[in-house]
Amino acid sequence: MHNDDPPNWEEQRKMMVQHQLRGRGISNQRILEAMGTVPREKFVPINYRHATYHDGALSIGYGQTISQPYMVAFMLQLLDPQPGDRVLEVGAGSGYQAALLGQLCQEVYAIEIIDTLAERARQTVQELGYDNVHIIVGDGSLGHPAAEPYDGIIVAAATPDIAPPWQEQLTEGGRLVAPVGSQGAQRCLVAAKKHGELGITESIGCIFVPLVGEHGW
Repeated sequence: MHNDDPPNWEEQRKMMVQHQLRGRGISNQRILEAMGTVPREKFVPINYRHATYHDGALSIGYGQTISQPYMVAFMLQLLDPQPGDRVLEVGAGSGYQAALLGQLCQEVYAIEIIDTLAERARQTVQELGYDNVHIIVGDGSLGHPAAEPYDGIIVAAATPDIAPPWQEQLTEGGRLVAPVGSQGAQRCLVAAKKHGELGITESIGCIFVPLVGEHGW
């Protein structure tokens, strides 16, 4: 490919799924298909677009990032969203993960505290036709009581702990995935709600930008 040729996004997407995801043990077929379908390049600022399908996080401005594709897939696989689910995403950022959830679930509510980012994410998901994805401006650490309960909650920012509102807004049998720890390093936790209590399993180490809000930093 010559330097002045437009990038073949579809080909790059296919390679990402094959090498970064499937090659590293992501096996959930629905998630692999969603990540092979949603155009990640639409969610990346123009100056970083050439690196859209690189194996790493990218800046989207305001001190925020679009997560590494593998990390997105890994956390979605832990969440295991079902076609009939209603899911809450905390930290919408670019809107990329919200769009993936839009492919995977019935209804998605994604909260973003930075209104400029929320507006940009809202425009992108609308342009791509995800009518079941709702981007909301607000403090994600408080969840989104207006549309509770949720079958799944996924947190895309480092949190000191699992915020009490998330536990309250999760359905019985629902799952929550969040990076919990210090601002410098976290562990990915999976919590399943049973008899009103959360059973927690620890997964891999990770690094996310800090969650801002009442139950955040």
